[in-house]
Amino acid sequence: MAPASPPTRSDTTAATRPRNRKQLIVDAAGRVFSERGYHSASMEEVAAAVGITATALYRHFPNKYALFAECADVMVDGLITALDEVPAGASLKDVLTAVTRITVTHRASGGVYRWESRYLNREDLRRLGAKFGRLVERVDEAVRREHPLPDERLRAVAALGAIGSITMHRTSIAQRRAEELLLASALRVAVTDPAKGRPSVRPVQLPARPVPRTRRAEILAAAVPLFARDGFAGVTNGQMAEAVGLTPSALYRHYPGKIDILAAACLQAAGLLAQGVEQSLRGIARPHDAVVALAATYVAYSFEYTELNSVAEAELAGLPTDLRRPLVLAQREHIAVWEQQLRLARPELDPRQARVLVHAGFGVVVEAGRGLRWRDSPDHREAVTALVVGALGL
Repeated sequence: MAPASPPTRSDTTAATRPRNRKQLIVDAAGRVFSERGYHSASMEEVAAAVGITATALYRHFPNKYALFAECADVMVDGLITALDEVPAGASLKDVLTAVTRITVTHRASGGVYRWESRYLNREDLRRLGAKFGRLVERVDEAVRREHPLPDERLRAVAALGAIGSITMHRTSIAQRRAEELLLASALRVAVTDPAKGRPSVRPVQLPARPVPRTRRAEILAAAVPLFARDGFAGVTNGQMAEAVGLTPSALYRHYPGKIDILAAACLQAAGLLAQGVEQSLRGIARPHDAVVALAATYVAYSFEYTELNSVAEAELAGLPTDLRRPLVLAQREHIAVWEQQLRLARPELDPRQARVLVHAGFGVVVEAGRGLRWRDSPDHREAVTALVVGALGL
């Protein structure tokens, strides 16, 4: 028998190329987008994470937007598939268990949802919203069936917010333990009656909304709603300059570049929140009361400064390291205050468990606030605060 011919280069490439390369690309892209932010991530970084060339990457996705849109679709499709496997009429615990397992498994790439409303076009956003609607409906149905209290829909989205929070931070914790903590937190949220379960809390004193008294402050005040609406990458110097009656070149007299305006917005958000926390904890001795005060303050801050907080949360990852460092330190300091008080109130928690629950509380605020369309009122603030306290297990 004649010896076999040696494989050609094309034969070798076909043999070694993984069949699931597209999925590997999407997984890697989700991680890169989550860590770097949409506008800072590059196709070259994604290609390097997969171990291929940028040219090979472009054979699968024509541009960064197409890849980002695919990442957003894949995550929600995975959640829907997991729920489709749960029998109709299954318990709320079974429904939330399925959601929790998928979310924790893909926590590294789930952070893309910080930006989908800013960077997806209208048609892709509508399609993604419809998919999320199916997910919420399934959870809502189980909540209504087992716990027919007021605000079923609000409790359903808040429970999903507690679970989804794991994608927004990097606390190192075993997957099984994370699933247990988040499932228990989401179940507590689902059974909390926002009308009757409201904790007693003194009025929150937030810092006064900054009044722009300088041109620099006017630019910042004008930029924040633009960043919140269109995303940092979608806002031009011309738009910001027009909003304050300047020429684009005149902006450089006040800020070195657009990224510095974003950094100033994030610093302002961190400062306002820190001041609010400082005021809310004055004179409070009991850890339980301190945690409730922290929850009420964060809720009030999120409703009062919705656009500013949204920009700071969504765009922080895209800042250069030197501009991001002080913001990350401020963020860690804020979380450390929560962690300390929560562990005093719940001594059975270790630091990592407490941190995961604190972020779960933040996730409740985000999704409940979105569910209420951030319509600010004392009633809405109190209801969301009750859900956060439920998520923390006080």
